[in-house]
Amino acid sequence: MKSYQYYLKRIGEYGNVSEVHFPIATVIGLPHVKPEELVIFEDGKLGEVFSLDKDESQVLLFSKDPVRTGIQVTRTDTAISIPVGKKLLGKIINPLGSSFFDGSQIDGLYESVQLDNPVKTIAERKRIKRSFLTGISIVDLLLPLGKGQRELVIGDRKIGKSAFLLTMIKNQIAQGSIIVYAAIGKKKSDIKKLQEFFTKEKLLTSTVFVASDPFDSPSLIFVTPYTAMSIAEYFRDLGTDVVVIFDDLSTHAKFYREVALLGGRFPGRDSYPGDIFYIHARLLERAGNFSHKSKGEVSITSIPVVETVEGDLTGFIATNIMGMTDGHIFFDSDVYYRGRRPAINVSLSVTRVGRQTQTPLKLEINHEITAFLTLYEKMQTFSHFGAELSDKVKTILNTGQKLQAFFNQHYTLIVPEEVQIILLALIWLHALNDLEDDMVALLRNKLADVYKDENKRKMFKEMTDSANFQDLLLKVSKSKEELLQLIQK
Repeated sequence: MKSYQYYLKRIGEYGNVSEVHFPIATVIGLPHVKPEELVIFEDGKLGEVFSLDKDESQVLLFSKDPVRTGIQVTRTDTAISIPVGKKLLGKIINPLGSSFFDGSQIDGLYESVQLDNPVKTIAERKRIKRSFLTGISIVDLLLPLGKGQRELVIGDRKIGKSAFLLTMIKNQIAQGSIIVYAAIGKKKSDIKKLQEFFTKEKLLTSTVFVASDPFDSPSLIFVTPYTAMSIAEYFRDLGTDVVVIFDDLSTHAKFYREVALLGGRFPGRDSYPGDIFYIHARLLERAGNFSHKSKGEVSITSIPVVETVEGDLTGFIATNIMGMTDGHIFFDSDVYYRGRRPAINVSLSVTRVGRQTQTPLKLEINHEITAFLTLYEKMQTFSHFGAELSDKVKTILNTGQKLQAFFNQHYTLIVPEEVQIILLALIWLHALNDLEDDMVALLRNKLADVYKDENKRKMFKEMTDSANFQDLLLKVSKSKEELLQLIQK
């Protein structure tokens, strides 16, 4: 970034700060300034034009400290941009592209991108056809996602949303995706813990962190997700599938509300400004599945996170983002306290485009299991009858318990797609009826280990390469003894 004197000499225009309500400074002068233009103050601080009036403009300050009244400010005739390059991988940066912890510049970045790039047109987009696998059985089988989908992760705090994201990230990096993680207004200690986890799991070299902490300027926190999306677009244009995580947009909305109220914007519902829907919609619409000259198609899969209070899905920000995404995964505190991990309420979760990426086999499995779990929930009301239950009800309850044990999954475990399908088939064939419920999870873990062997992997793929569910059950039934021997070794 050039100096104040450089831009003053080049542009020949300056104004003066007449009033400061941090993080907003009111500037008189600058007759040709434009909305969202980057401006630079006499003391070197940066700002962005937030709104324009007849004789003055409001400028968002990115520094932690306010500017003094009377100080001069000049235009730069550019929008905010950040340096980008492959050297960003493994780095934790602030929303302006500098190192998060010490503010130093990142070496080896020779290109730059604007934070508010034009959205790709419909002609440049492609139908979502490729599966986005999380490695979590309950999601991959019952709430499937597609590459390029925008899927909201929503729920109360401390019930497993972050653990779910970490498992998903681990699996996506294993499949060659790049992760851009926007930590919006997070404590430095939390960001440090994330860095340690990614380093320990050898994931850092495929990840870019864009972070801001609660003590940063609200303006800087506000632009955090836009920086993350611009970096995701840079890697997309290189021909790589990207996953961008916004953790979390409810915090982002609160900081934008603060900025808007200080700027004199008229408050609406819950005191949020009238353009809060647009603020998030213009961010999320930049995700999708796109045409690419050499790769054919590349995607940006967007995973926004929203925190609820006492499981309330009707909150303003929650319903806004539900309306602009392709579905949501709801983490329910009631499910969490029943001991299920991940604590996903399947009946209150939605995926709108994920099913179109599935094979006929997985689509049939999805319908069968979803219908069965609905029946199982109804049958649980009869479970207190005990010995008086019919054999049919007992079978339904037993199979349902095995399925719930199968879906219980620790966040460090990734279950391959073929293992998910085969173990599900074994449960459906009642091959595991004589086992205790907690043994099902143990057998799943062993089967995931066995899958690492090349020959066994080939065998599993042949089994799951079935035309329909009945064909799969027939193949698994023939190999049932062999499979049980594999997992009992």
